[in-house]
Amino acid sequence: MSDFEKTRSAGYLANHMARLFAHALAERIRPLDLAPAQFMTLLELWREDGLTQRDLVARLDVEQATMANTLKRMERDGLITRRAHAEDARARTIHLTARARALQGPAERAAQEVNDRAMAAMTAPERAAFVAAMTRAIDALKD
Repeated sequence: MSDFEKTRSAGYLANHMARLFAHALAERIRPLDLAPAQFMTLLELWREDGLTQRDLVARLDVEQATMANTLKRMERDGLITRRAHAEDARARTIHLTARARALQGPAERAAQEVNDRAMAAMTAPERAAFVAAMTRAIDALKD
């Protein structure tokens, strides 16, 4: 594919943008001792503490093994604890530690700064339209 075609490909541009966003986010949250996968998991747990690994896999659309490794690192790093599920003896619920709760404000501010930087040249209506278009594209590609 020529350079001209790449700049017209939604898939190529979305992938390139995702890599740039991930790199910028990783740099901004590194001082918090967080990795992007941990941040994404924390976003779900800040919204609803006590989810299961299966819940997180479904919400984040990641592989089971990937989530298992992320949770293992998060437990090691003192971000989560696991408890027996009240209704399912086979499952465990994942809970935030005080350390993870304290990181919510700084981590969300870091992510907002990355978003603001990426969309700084856009007007407020352009930002809204951009996010809406990305959301529609994502919804169209979901199984």
